[in-house]
Amino acid sequence: MGICFSAKSISENDDNTGVKNSKDDNDSSNINDNGSASSKISLASALPAPRSEGEISQSSNLKSFSLAELKEATRNFCPDSVLGVPASSSVFKGWIDEHSFTATKPGTGLGIAIKRLHRNSFRGRGDWFAEVNFLGQLVHSHLVKLIGYCLEDEQQLIVSELMPRGSLDNHLFLRGSYFQPLSWALRLKVALGAAKGLAFLHSDERKVIFRDLRTSIILLDSDYNAKLSDLGFSKTPEKQGVRAMSLPGLLSTSYAAPEYIATGQATTSSDVYSFGVILLEMLSGRRAIDKNRPFREHNLIEWARPYLANERKSVRIIDDRLEGQYSLDAAYKLSSLTLQCLSIDPKSRPSMNEVVIELEQLQDSTSINSNRTSTRNHMARRHSADDANTLRSARAHPWPPPISPDYS
Repeated sequence: MGICFSAKSISENDDNTGVKNSKDDNDSSNINDNGSASSKISLASALPAPRSEGEISQSSNLKSFSLAELKEATRNFCPDSVLGVPASSSVFKGWIDEHSFTATKPGTGLGIAIKRLHRNSFRGRGDWFAEVNFLGQLVHSHLVKLIGYCLEDEQQLIVSELMPRGSLDNHLFLRGSYFQPLSWALRLKVALGAAKGLAFLHSDERKVIFRDLRTSIILLDSDYNAKLSDLGFSKTPEKQGVRAMSLPGLLSTSYAAPEYIATGQATTSSDVYSFGVILLEMLSGRRAIDKNRPFREHNLIEWARPYLANERKSVRIIDDRLEGQYSLDAAYKLSSLTLQCLSIDPKSRPSMNEVVIELEQLQDSTSINSNRTSTRNHMARRHSADDANTLRSARAHPWPPPISPDYS
């Protein structure tokens, strides 16, 4: 049971809320309690549609911005403020007062990201309000916070918190002075944060399937805390449907579970598979599909799978930039977890709660080993300094003292 966001928003029968399914003639990709597919409907028909913008603000504490306010916050959507241009939207950087939410000078106050949907991605008014209302209630430390929205002059805009360090994708694959390679410890931190966000969405209380998980939607704050973004609003138009993911050449296909590509049916298990692809990219520092590598290494999963299953060989796939930062035991444990997530059989994959537990244990053991190494290094430096001081003292004050010759 759950709600799924991607090319189309989908929901399932929820006995706890009394929401009932209605048949969608265009597609079907919901799941029931045991992960099988069931009928799929639009989010607007699954959720009680707000009757006014005021109801959205009251139920989810979202700010209703005017278009003029957002223009002022972004200097009239100045090209210099563009953060990115995804397929169906443009994202701008803006600044507002964190208390009054009024526009402030660039670099002061609260940084925000404003996503302006392209017209070919517009949703119906009722569907759009229902989705805003629902997403505003998904509050978690590892989900990008939704701050507000704007529906004015045929414009649909979403306002969320700004994530200053950008996407995990950039930190893994871009080279340059701004994007330094993530350390082993930071990669574990990011993986655990993303896993917690996804586990929250999969929980019995939320029942949300992400469906389009990838490194570019895992964003990092100034302390490298990972948060999932893009839960809605930036997906492919409704007419294209989920089956478009199976077309060759689409980036998202790299993260899609085999059964999802084959049937178009999304489940929590297919989300776990996508997370496994992300873990493998973080381990290896390679993209899931990279045609610039030798032919046998084009497909990361196919190339790495034999190494993941072998304790002695698992280190061969690990990013060279991580050398000396991890133990062989930690490398194999993370490789094993990745392999479980990438299981061909959906029933053999762990739940996201189980993934979180494994990553927490791995992070704890890494921290302990790191502290031990730090202590050993400190003691070695201390002994080295003591030895040097002793040597200097011995040279200055030799013992026993030299015997003076007797001239008597």
